[in-house]
Amino acid sequence: MLEVEDAFTGATRQISLRTPHIDSHGRRSVQTRTLNVKIPPGVYAGQVIRLAGQGEAGMGGAAAGDLLLEVRFRPHARYRVSGRDVCLTLPVTPWEAALGAVVNVDLPLGSLKVRIPDGAQSGRQVRVRGKGIPGPKPGDLLLDLQVVLPPADTARARALYETMARELAFNPREQTRR
Repeated sequence: MLEVEDAFTGATRQISLRTPHIDSHGRRSVQTRTLNVKIPPGVYAGQVIRLAGQGEAGMGGAAAGDLLLEVRFRPHARYRVSGRDVCLTLPVTPWEAALGAVVNVDLPLGSLKVRIPDGAQSGRQVRVRGKGIPGPKPGDLLLDLQVVLPPADTARARALYETMARELAFNPREQTRR
């Protein structure tokens, strides 16, 4: 299993293979073999990496076949992957969501500035084309917006919330009334 970051940067990973072996006297044993596998940038889940000549030897002394490795990603704390698309939850402040903003999003290859449209709501998805896993046709970055409220844990914060409650004619449940 690979880390999602490996799909952006490439990597070299070491794998160990245990294979059955029969010696010249017909005795069976298990041999362990270690390979360094070069993971190219742009790999995606489900892709097969072919290692020519690294498989089992053929019958009757025939040459070794190819070893096929299927790419899988470990679960990640921030990123979810679908094909070449990378999805993450992006926390935004109420004022960034209401007024629109440009925010920094950290990715494996660095930071990216993303525009949050004004009037954005929690659950809205913002698509940034071509910023997912690289490749001949790069994937997209999908940002699931999550509006996060600051706590009313100070007198000033509480006063600001009370002012909004008085001055804004807003009822999020208005549409659910009959």
